[in-house]
Amino acid sequence: MTYIMFLFLFGLVLGLIAVASNPSPYFAALGLVVVAGMGCGVLVGHGGPFLSLVLFLIYLGGMLVVFAYSTALVAEPYPESWGSRPVAVYMVMYLAVVTVASVLLGGGWYETSWVIVDEFEEFSVFRGDIAGVALMYSLGGGMLLISVWVLLLTLFVVLELTRGLSRGALRAV
Repeated sequence: MTYIMFLFLFGLVLGLIAVASNPSPYFAALGLVVVAGMGCGVLVGHGGPFLSLVLFLIYLGGMLVVFAYSTALVAEPYPESWGSRPVAVYMVMYLAVVTVASVLLGGGWYETSWVIVDEFEEFSVFRGDIAGVALMYSLGGGMLLISVWVLLLTLFVVLELTRGLSRGALRAV
C-alpha cells in the first residue's frame, strides 16, 4: 500500500507541475484530470472513498466543463506542448523547487506517520469520510461559503480573460 500511495503522490506532484508549467489550455486540461485522479486516489488510500468520489464527480463534472468552454474560445492553431523548450525549462525549474523543498522540509515525515481515517473503526458507529462530510457542512459552513465564492470568482475571471477584444460571450473563432 505504501508503494501505491507513493505513486499517487508522485503523480499528483507531476500533474501539478504539468499544469503550472504549460501555457496551452489543451495540455493543462490533461494535467488537471491527472491531478484530480491522483488526488482522489490519495483520498481513497487514506480511507475516504465517498469523499473521493464526490470530489472527482464534482470537479470533473463542473470545473472541466467551464475549462472546456474557455478552451474552445481560446483555440490556438499551434499550441505549445510539453516537449517545447520554454515549457521544459519551467518543468525542470518547478521540479527542482519541489525537490529542494522536500529535502529541506521533509525531515520527520515517514510512511508510518500516514494514518487512514478508519484506523479505529471498531470504536465508531460511522465511517470516517461520512462523518467528515457532515462535519464540513455543520462546522465548516463559513469555509464552504468562502470556497463557493472563490469558485464563482474564478469562473468570472476565466470567462473575462478568454473573452478577448470582442464584446459578448459568442465571437467568431
